[in-house]
Amino acid sequence: MNKYLKSFFHRGFVFGGFGPIITGIIYFIISLFADDFIVSGKEMVFAIISTYILAFMHAGASVFNQIEEWSIVKSVFFHFITLYFAYVFCYLFNDWLEFDLRVIMVFTAIFAVVYLVIWITVVTLIKITEKHLNAKLK
Repeated sequence: MNKYLKSFFHRGFVFGGFGPIITGIIYFIISLFADDFIVSGKEMVFAIISTYILAFMHAGASVFNQIEEWSIVKSVFFHFITLYFAYVFCYLFNDWLEFDLRVIMVFTAIFAVVYLVIWITVVTLIKITEKHLNAKLK
């Protein structure tokens, strides 16, 4: 099996469990502030499965940035597409997102903007850190 595919699955399995833990924490916090907050067994199972999938995909997709043969554009594209489809699938599966083209288009625009902001922030922080470390070496 391709080393990158192995790494994708390894990272996914290692970090996937954090999704359901975060779901539990969020549901607990909501229950503290909303007296009428009730989650059915079906909703809880769907949320646990969905957040596991999202955490798995987030962790696994980080491997795209380490494929040296790929350009930065290609790795960011595959990372974006992987996460986008994971989110859309999970959000539709849980009815967190209405299955309506207009709603999905709005979600897509918001997802793309947030992804871009996060990506630019991370790249900027890496460049600042790199510059700072290089200055220490001189």
